[in-house]
Amino acid sequence: MLDKQQRKLKRTSRLISVLAKYGFKDIVSRIGGQNDQKAALSEESNTQNTVYERIRMALEELGPSFVKIGQAFSNREDMLPKEMIAELQNLQDRVEVQDLDLDAVLEEQFSINISDTFQSLDRKPIASASIAQVYKAILKDGSPVVLKVKRQGIQEVIEDDLLLMKDLAKILNTYFEFAQHLDLNKAIATFEKSLLTELSLVQEKENILKFAFNFKNNKNTYVPKVYEELSNNEVLCMEFIEGVKVTDLEGLKSYGLNPGVIADRGLQLFLAQILDYGFFHADPHAGNILVRPDGRVVFIDLGAAGTIFPQDKELLENFIINFISKRPKKLIEVIKKMAVEIDIKDERKLENDLQEVLDFVHSASLENIDAGFILNKLRAILMENKVNMPEYFYLLVRGISLIESVGRKINPNMDLVKSIEPYVKKIMLKRISPSYLYNKGIKRVEEIAEHIDVLPREISTVLTKANEGSLILNTEVRNLPKTNNIIQRGLHDLILALILCANMIATAILWVGKAEPLVGQVPVLGIIGLVISLFLLVVLCLRMLRKNK
Repeated sequence: MLDKQQRKLKRTSRLISVLAKYGFKDIVSRIGGQNDQKAALSEESNTQNTVYERIRMALEELGPSFVKIGQAFSNREDMLPKEMIAELQNLQDRVEVQDLDLDAVLEEQFSINISDTFQSLDRKPIASASIAQVYKAILKDGSPVVLKVKRQGIQEVIEDDLLLMKDLAKILNTYFEFAQHLDLNKAIATFEKSLLTELSLVQEKENILKFAFNFKNNKNTYVPKVYEELSNNEVLCMEFIEGVKVTDLEGLKSYGLNPGVIADRGLQLFLAQILDYGFFHADPHAGNILVRPDGRVVFIDLGAAGTIFPQDKELLENFIINFISKRPKKLIEVIKKMAVEIDIKDERKLENDLQEVLDFVHSASLENIDAGFILNKLRAILMENKVNMPEYFYLLVRGISLIESVGRKINPNMDLVKSIEPYVKKIMLKRISPSYLYNKGIKRVEEIAEHIDVLPREISTVLTKANEGSLILNTEVRNLPKTNNIIQRGLHDLILALILCANMIATAILWVGKAEPLVGQVPVLGIIGLVISLFLLVVLCLRMLRKNK
């Protein structure tokens, strides 16, 4: 406990020193530690650079956790000024290579003999990041691999940094008005969850295995093999990938590959992650996408991944359908269902704002459509209306912005909207399939059963109030004969619609169950049910058209 407190005091002292160095003495004066304050406030500050440059420089000096949260905010154009966004996008991890006894780490973690396990082991890292260092090796059987080894002491450093961030957020929220609309507490909580997940190499291994399962039959991508016997929470051993960075145009051409085809392939794979599997790479920047000589696209560094649960996936599909179809009212209905928190004051204004975005998407020329700008505009509209969407939505927005940015570097004519349209058609076809209608019907029956279950209690409550004389009915009847006719027609239409729904569910069950007799693989009763459903649908539509005249 004392050691943890000492670490925090040391980091606080460091924070005060760096903030004072870059001219943020108004914040320093609000932080505890009087001795550190006096020393820091007496030092000369850097005020020559712009305030946004100084924020970026301070984050870089404070270390990996602060750099990562700065990078997380670098795509939040809905929250921060453009000048600050530009600076945050220049953030770089200034991570020194850690002097690590690689042999000792591997022997301790896996109880192995290095010479019995590896043909060769390069002790100099080929890459060094804030959480881990990467080494190249060749296994005894000749397989080239990479070893991702967690930096020593990184867990404690990140935990201390997160505590400091929370303390700093409290100070900023209390004393500085600009910070209050940023919702720093929520941003840091989301960041903490993401960073601690990224810190787990076991989680990264599971993510890779899940990607491999999802795309096992896809010939356009490749997922590196994981060597589980040499992997745990401190070390991750994976197949070495021969390939070039996706934005390396010369490298792609040397493989005889068309950059435009590769850009479209990468985008299609990312859309498949989202819309087919509901499990996607949360950080698909250029450094995390490689291309093999055979043209297969490889997503690496899968520590950060987003998950869309089945109940959310259908809402997301509805969001995409209504976005592509330019239906702002329907879009608002979907947003209300998706939102974690919502407080729309002016729904008409929200509808107009969404219509403006939709009109721009469908009317702008291809070179003017920037997915990052559009998605951030959409996010700004939601924030203005105090709509807080689920975490996966923001990961999704960031991922699409990144993948589109990568794609446009190698194919400026890439059209995100056009790429999504086949998925919209696929979703629509899925929704008229017998299996989908069957499952939907079962779900609706369960919902009706739940309502029937509570109906006696509701009726009992009404009767009790009536007996007590506390039941109040407000009625106003005008033009009784006309009202009676409207009610009669409405009841007939309702009964017809219920019969239609029941028939469609029954037909779907017959198709899925392949009920005999069969013609080929098609159930005869299913065909009859389909014809009846179509007939009832036509009758219902004609009645509705006649009613509207």
